[in-house]
Amino acid sequence: MVKKRKPRILLADDETYVRKYIKTVVTVLGCEIVGEAEDGQETVDLFRELNPDILLLDINMPVKTGEQALEEIMSEFPDAFVIMLTSVISAESVERCLNLGAANYIRKDTSIEAMRGILKKTWSAFKNGG
Repeated sequence: MVKKRKPRILLADDETYVRKYIKTVVTVLGCEIVGEAEDGQETVDLFRELNPDILLLDINMPVKTGEQALEEIMSEFPDAFVIMLTSVISAESVERCLNLGAANYIRKDTSIEAMRGILKKTWSAFKNGG
């Protein structure tokens, strides 16, 4: 029997409590957190090093914004799977991120159940090519 590998996640958010919250959500889904980043530049560096299956990326981060990190990652890794995290719903910012290649976005105030649903649905669509 072939054991299914857990999806490997890089979690990028400058706030520790948000990373703890998201970790709780994704580990229950059977995912593995392989790295955590506190700013946009660290995110880009860790993405290159770890090559995760999924990047959960905060839009508002220091050093380099999530949008800038996304743009850099997508130019280097066009097949990267990125879901943006945001606390402030800025339609323009989210739209720019989706246009840059993000697969979806999640508001940080989303309930745990809804967040799990978004992650599952988005990941399934990505794995199935659409």
